Amino acid sequence: MKDAFSDKFISALNEHDIHTIRQIPKSDLHNHFVLGGCRSFIKAATGISIPSFQGILPSMKDMHDWNDKYLGEKFNSKEMRKLLIDATFFQAKKDGIKVLEIGEDVWGLSEYFHNDIYELVEAFTESNKRIAPEVQLRLQIGLSRHCSIDYLMQCLEHFWGIDSFYSIDLYGDELAQPIENFIPIYRLAKTNGLRLKAHIGEWGEAEDIFRGVELLELDEVQHGIAAVKSDNVMRYLRENQIRLNITPTSNIKLGRVTEMKYHPIQKLFRSGVDVTINSDDILIFDSDVSKEYLRLFECETLTAEELDAIRINGLREVFV
Repeated sequence: MKDAFSDKFISALNEHDIHTIRQIPKSDLHNHFVLGGCRSFIKAATGISIPSFQGILPSMKDMHDWNDKYLGEKFNSKEMRKLLIDATFFQAKKDGIKVLEIGEDVWGLSEYFHNDIYELVEAFTESNKRIAPEVQLRLQIGLSRHCSIDYLMQCLEHFWGIDSFYSIDLYGDELAQPIENFIPIYRLAKTNGLRLKAHIGEWGEAEDIFRGVELLELDEVQHGIAAVKSDNVMRYLRENQIRLNITPTSNIKLGRVTEMKYHPIQKLFRSGVDVTINSDDILIFDSDVSKEYLRLFECETLTAEELDAIRINGLREVFV
Protein backbone atom coordinates (compact mmCIF):
# COMPACT_ATOMS: atom_id res chain seq x y z
CA MET A 1 0.00 0.00 0.00
CA LYS A 2 1.21 3.48 -0.88
CA ASP A 3 0.14 6.97 0.14
CA ALA A 4 0.45 10.39 -1.52
CA PHE A 5 4.07 10.70 -0.33
CA SER A 6 5.35 7.24 -1.24
CA ASP A 7 6.90 8.06 -4.60
CA LYS A 8 8.66 11.10 -3.18
CA PHE A 9 9.92 9.15 -0.17
CA ILE A 10 11.21 6.23 -2.24
CA SER A 11 12.90 8.59 -4.65
CA ALA A 12 14.54 10.51 -1.77
CA LEU A 13 15.93 7.28 -0.34
CA ASN A 14 17.34 6.24 -3.71
CA GLU A 15 18.95 9.67 -4.08
CA HIS A 16 20.25 9.66 -0.46
CA ASP A 17 18.42 12.97 0.00
CA ILE A 18 17.99 13.45 3.76
CA HIS A 19 16.50 16.93 3.28
CA THR A 20 13.56 15.55 1.29
CA ILE A 21 13.16 12.54 3.60
CA ARG A 22 12.65 15.02 6.45
CA GLN A 23 9.72 16.55 4.58
CA ILE A 24 7.80 13.27 4.35
CA PRO A 25 5.27 12.42 7.12
CA LYS A 26 6.57 9.88 9.62
CA SER A 27 5.85 8.71 13.16
CA ASP A 28 8.08 8.46 16.23
CA LEU A 29 6.48 6.05 18.70
CA HIS A 30 9.57 5.31 20.80
CA ASN A 31 11.10 8.59 21.94
CA HIS A 32 12.31 9.38 25.47
CA PHE A 33 11.72 13.12 25.36
CA VAL A 34 14.48 14.12 27.80
CA LEU A 35 16.96 12.79 25.23
CA GLY A 36 14.69 13.12 22.22
CA GLY A 37 15.14 16.77 21.32
CA CYS A 38 17.15 18.92 18.94
CA ARG A 39 20.68 19.63 20.12
CA SER A 40 20.94 22.89 18.15
CA PHE A 41 17.70 24.13 19.73
CA ILE A 42 19.09 23.36 23.20
CA LYS A 43 22.42 25.05 22.39
CA ALA A 44 20.67 28.18 21.11
CA ALA A 45 18.42 28.38 24.19
CA THR A 46 20.97 27.53 26.90
CA GLY A 47 24.48 27.68 25.44
CA ILE A 48 24.94 24.04 26.49
CA SER A 49 26.55 21.75 23.92
CA ILE A 50 25.46 18.11 24.00
CA PRO A 51 27.57 15.87 21.76
CA SER A 52 26.27 12.55 20.46
CA PHE A 53 28.12 9.48 21.69
CA GLN A 54 30.79 8.12 19.38
CA GLY A 55 31.44 4.39 19.49
CA ILE A 56 29.68 1.60 21.38
CA LEU A 57 28.33 1.97 24.91
CA PRO A 58 29.30 -1.21 26.75
CA SER A 59 26.41 -1.11 29.22
CA MET A 60 23.30 0.76 30.34
CA LYS A 61 25.38 2.14 33.20
CA ASP A 62 27.70 3.82 30.70
CA MET A 63 24.65 5.33 29.02
CA HIS A 64 23.42 6.69 32.35
CA ASP A 65 26.90 8.08 33.09
CA TRP A 66 26.82 9.90 29.74
CA ASN A 67 23.41 11.30 30.63
CA ASP A 68 24.63 12.52 34.03
CA LYS A 69 27.65 14.20 32.45
CA TYR A 70 25.90 16.11 29.69
CA LEU A 71 22.42 16.70 31.14
CA GLY A 72 22.26 15.80 34.84
CA GLU A 73 21.94 18.75 37.14
CA LYS A 74 22.03 21.23 34.26
CA PHE A 75 18.44 20.38 33.38
CA ASN A 76 17.10 19.47 36.82
CA SER A 77 14.39 22.13 37.17
CA LYS A 78 10.85 22.69 35.95
CA GLU A 79 11.96 25.37 33.51
CA MET A 80 14.66 23.19 31.98
CA ARG A 81 12.31 20.20 31.87
CA LYS A 82 9.89 22.29 29.84
CA LEU A 83 12.75 23.38 27.59
CA LEU A 84 13.52 19.71 26.84
CA ILE A 85 9.86 19.21 25.93
CA ASP A 86 10.10 22.19 23.58
CA ALA A 87 13.29 20.77 22.07
CA THR A 88 11.54 17.48 21.36
CA PHE A 89 8.63 19.11 19.54
CA PHE A 90 11.07 21.31 17.62
CA GLN A 91 12.99 18.18 16.57
CA ALA A 92 9.78 16.41 15.56
CA LYS A 93 8.68 19.35 13.44
CA LYS A 94 12.09 19.55 11.75
CA ASP A 95 12.06 15.82 11.02
CA GLY A 96 8.58 15.56 9.50
CA ILE A 97 7.10 13.68 12.46
CA LYS A 98 3.30 13.73 12.38
CA VAL A 99 2.62 11.30 15.24
CA LEU A 100 4.79 11.61 18.34
CA GLU A 101 4.47 9.44 21.43
CA ILE A 102 6.25 10.93 24.46
CA GLY A 103 5.50 11.47 28.12
CA GLU A 104 6.77 11.95 31.62
CA ASP A 105 7.97 9.33 34.07
CA VAL A 106 5.63 9.12 37.06
CA TRP A 107 8.33 10.37 39.42
CA GLY A 108 8.60 13.57 37.37
CA LEU A 109 5.14 14.66 38.49
CA SER A 110 6.33 15.43 42.02
CA GLU A 111 9.87 16.35 41.01
CA TYR A 112 8.93 19.03 38.47
CA PHE A 113 5.19 19.71 38.70
CA HIS A 114 4.39 19.57 42.44
CA ASN A 115 2.00 16.64 41.92
CA ASP A 116 -0.26 18.83 39.76
CA ILE A 117 -1.22 16.44 36.96
CA TYR A 118 -2.95 19.18 35.01
CA GLU A 119 0.21 21.30 35.01
CA LEU A 120 2.14 18.31 33.67
CA VAL A 121 -0.36 17.72 30.88
CA GLU A 122 -0.40 21.43 30.06
CA ALA A 123 3.41 21.48 29.75
CA PHE A 124 3.20 18.96 26.91
CA THR A 125 0.04 20.15 25.20
CA GLU A 126 0.99 23.84 25.30
CA SER A 127 4.42 23.10 23.82
CA ASN A 128 2.76 20.96 21.15
CA LYS A 129 0.40 23.77 20.13
CA ARG A 130 3.05 26.50 20.27
CA ILE A 131 5.91 24.76 18.48
CA ALA A 132 4.49 21.95 16.35
CA PRO A 133 0.68 22.06 16.08
CA GLU A 134 0.83 19.78 13.04
CA VAL A 135 2.20 16.97 15.23
CA GLN A 136 -0.30 14.61 16.85
CA LEU A 137 0.78 14.12 20.47
CA ARG A 138 0.14 10.74 22.09
CA LEU A 139 0.88 11.39 25.74
CA GLN A 140 2.46 8.51 27.62
CA ILE A 141 2.89 7.52 31.28
CA GLY A 142 6.40 6.27 31.98
CA LEU A 143 7.41 3.67 34.59
CA SER A 144 10.87 2.56 35.69
CA ARG A 145 11.50 -1.10 36.48
CA HIS A 146 13.83 0.03 39.26
CA CYS A 147 10.99 1.45 41.36
CA SER A 148 8.98 -0.59 43.84
CA ILE A 149 5.42 -1.50 42.87
CA ASP A 150 4.04 0.27 45.95
CA TYR A 151 5.84 3.47 44.99
CA LEU A 152 4.62 3.29 41.38
CA MET A 153 1.05 2.61 42.50
CA GLN A 154 1.19 5.64 44.76
CA CYS A 155 2.49 7.86 41.95
CA LEU A 156 -0.09 6.54 39.48
CA GLU A 157 -3.01 7.62 41.65
CA HIS A 158 -2.57 11.07 40.12
CA PHE A 159 -2.67 9.72 36.55
CA TRP A 160 -5.67 7.39 36.60
CA GLY A 161 -8.77 8.86 35.04
CA ILE A 162 -6.94 11.61 33.15
CA ASP A 163 -8.07 11.08 29.56
CA SER A 164 -5.18 13.08 28.09
CA PHE A 165 -2.97 9.99 28.34
CA TYR A 166 -2.80 7.53 25.46
CA SER A 167 -0.43 4.83 26.69
CA ILE A 168 1.73 3.48 29.48
CA ASP A 169 5.30 2.21 29.06
CA LEU A 170 7.71 0.27 31.30
CA TYR A 171 11.44 0.78 30.80
CA GLY A 172 14.81 0.35 32.47
CA ASP A 173 16.89 -2.72 33.23
CA GLU A 174 14.91 -5.75 32.02
CA LEU A 175 16.38 -7.80 34.88
CA ALA A 176 15.61 -5.29 37.65
CA GLN A 177 12.59 -7.27 38.85
CA PRO A 178 10.27 -9.95 37.47
CA ILE A 179 7.82 -8.76 34.83
CA GLU A 180 4.92 -10.38 36.70
CA ASN A 181 5.34 -7.83 39.51
CA PHE A 182 3.80 -5.24 37.19
CA ILE A 183 0.59 -7.17 36.47
CA PRO A 184 -1.55 -5.15 38.96
CA ILE A 185 -0.41 -1.87 37.39
CA TYR A 186 -1.15 -3.06 33.88
CA ARG A 187 -4.59 -4.35 34.86
CA LEU A 188 -5.43 -0.90 36.17
CA ALA A 189 -3.93 0.74 33.08
CA LYS A 190 -6.11 -1.42 30.86
CA THR A 191 -9.17 -0.52 32.93
CA ASN A 192 -8.25 3.12 32.39
CA GLY A 193 -8.28 2.63 28.62
CA LEU A 194 -4.54 3.01 28.04
CA ARG A 195 -2.59 1.33 25.28
CA LEU A 196 -0.17 -1.07 26.98
CA LYS A 197 3.54 -1.01 26.13
CA ALA A 198 6.80 -2.17 27.70
CA HIS A 199 10.50 -2.33 26.85
CA ILE A 200 11.30 -6.03 26.41
CA GLY A 201 13.66 -8.02 24.23
CA GLU A 202 16.39 -5.41 23.86
CA TRP A 203 18.62 -7.23 26.37
CA GLY A 204 16.53 -10.31 27.08
CA GLU A 205 15.45 -13.31 25.05
CA ALA A 206 12.56 -14.08 22.73
CA GLU A 207 10.75 -15.97 25.49
CA ASP A 208 10.84 -12.81 27.64
CA ILE A 209 8.83 -11.03 24.96
CA PHE A 210 6.23 -13.78 24.86
CA ARG A 211 5.90 -13.81 28.66
CA GLY A 212 5.73 -10.02 28.88
CA VAL A 213 3.00 -9.76 26.26
CA GLU A 214 1.01 -12.58 27.84
CA LEU A 215 1.33 -11.45 31.46
CA LEU A 216 0.81 -7.71 30.91
CA GLU A 217 -1.56 -8.11 27.92
CA LEU A 218 0.64 -5.75 25.92
CA ASP A 219 -0.45 -4.08 22.70
CA GLU A 220 3.08 -3.01 21.75
CA VAL A 221 6.68 -3.81 22.65
CA GLN A 222 9.46 -1.24 22.66
CA HIS A 223 12.46 -2.86 20.95
CA GLY A 224 11.47 -6.55 20.93
CA ILE A 225 14.35 -7.40 18.59
CA ALA A 226 15.11 -10.65 20.42
CA ALA A 227 11.91 -12.05 18.88
CA VAL A 228 13.95 -12.75 15.75
CA LYS A 229 15.56 -15.69 17.57
CA SER A 230 12.28 -17.64 17.69
CA ASP A 231 9.96 -18.49 14.82
CA ASN A 232 7.28 -19.32 17.38
CA VAL A 233 7.50 -15.91 19.02
CA MET A 234 7.47 -14.13 15.67
CA ARG A 235 4.38 -16.15 14.72
CA TYR A 236 2.76 -15.23 18.03
CA LEU A 237 3.46 -11.51 17.50
CA ARG A 238 2.14 -11.68 13.96
CA GLU A 239 -1.03 -13.57 14.80
CA ASN A 240 -1.82 -11.32 17.77
CA GLN A 241 -0.91 -8.09 15.93
CA ILE A 242 1.62 -7.00 18.54
CA ARG A 243 3.59 -4.02 17.30
CA LEU A 244 7.36 -3.69 17.82
CA ASN A 245 8.61 -0.09 17.96
CA ILE A 246 12.23 -0.55 16.92
CA THR A 247 15.19 1.84 17.25
CA PRO A 248 18.00 0.55 15.00
CA THR A 249 20.87 2.94 15.77
CA SER A 250 20.25 2.61 19.50
CA ASN A 251 20.54 -1.17 19.15
CA ILE A 252 23.88 -0.73 17.37
CA LYS A 253 25.25 1.85 19.83
CA LEU A 254 24.35 -0.32 22.81
CA GLY A 255 25.97 -3.37 21.26
CA ARG A 256 22.74 -5.34 20.90
CA VAL A 257 23.25 -5.63 17.12
CA THR A 258 26.68 -5.83 15.50
CA GLU A 259 25.88 -4.67 11.97
CA MET A 260 23.06 -2.53 10.57
CA LYS A 261 22.90 -4.56 7.35
CA TYR A 262 21.69 -7.57 9.35
CA HIS A 263 19.55 -5.74 11.90
CA PRO A 264 16.68 -7.98 13.14
CA ILE A 265 14.10 -5.58 11.70
CA GLN A 266 14.84 -7.13 8.31
CA LYS A 267 13.71 -10.64 9.27
CA LEU A 268 10.92 -9.38 11.53
CA PHE A 269 9.36 -7.25 8.81
CA ARG A 270 9.74 -9.91 6.13
CA SER A 271 8.15 -12.44 8.51
CA GLY A 272 5.05 -10.26 8.73
CA VAL A 273 5.61 -8.81 12.21
CA ASP A 274 4.16 -5.32 12.73
CA VAL A 275 7.20 -3.02 13.09
CA THR A 276 7.86 0.71 13.19
CA ILE A 277 11.11 2.72 13.00
CA ASN A 278 11.82 5.24 15.77
CA SER A 279 14.49 7.41 17.39
CA ASP A 280 14.82 6.35 21.07
CA ASP A 281 17.42 8.85 22.41
CA ILE A 282 18.39 11.32 19.69
CA LEU A 283 20.84 13.32 21.80
CA ILE A 284 22.94 10.26 22.63
CA PHE A 285 22.64 8.20 19.47
CA ASP A 286 22.24 10.88 16.76
CA SER A 287 19.23 8.86 15.69
CA ASP A 288 16.41 11.02 14.38
CA VAL A 289 13.83 9.09 12.40
CA SER A 290 14.84 10.33 8.95
CA LYS A 291 18.43 9.24 9.59
CA GLU A 292 17.18 5.83 10.71
CA TYR A 293 15.34 5.29 7.43
CA LEU A 294 18.30 6.41 5.37
CA ARG A 295 20.80 4.31 7.34
CA LEU A 296 18.67 1.18 6.91
CA PHE A 297 18.42 1.84 3.19
CA GLU A 298 22.11 2.63 2.69
CA CYS A 299 23.11 -0.53 4.57
CA GLU A 300 20.73 -2.53 2.36
CA THR A 301 18.84 -3.79 5.39
CA LEU A 302 15.50 -3.11 3.71
CA THR A 303 14.46 -1.81 0.31
CA ALA A 304 13.03 1.66 -0.23
CA GLU A 305 9.61 0.12 -0.85
CA GLU A 306 9.79 -1.89 2.39
CA LEU A 307 10.84 1.18 4.35
CA ASP A 308 7.95 3.12 2.86
CA ALA A 309 5.53 0.41 3.97
CA ILE A 310 6.92 0.67 7.52
CA ARG A 311 6.61 4.48 7.41
CA ILE A 312 2.94 4.25 6.41
CA ASN A 313 2.30 1.59 9.04
CA GLY A 314 3.59 3.89 11.77
CA LEU A 315 1.15 6.61 10.78
CA ARG A 316 -1.98 4.48 10.88
CA GLU A 317 -4.44 4.91 13.73
CA VAL A 318 -4.14 1.92 16.03
CA PHE A 319 -6.12 3.01 19.08
CA VAL A 320 -9.04 5.27 19.97
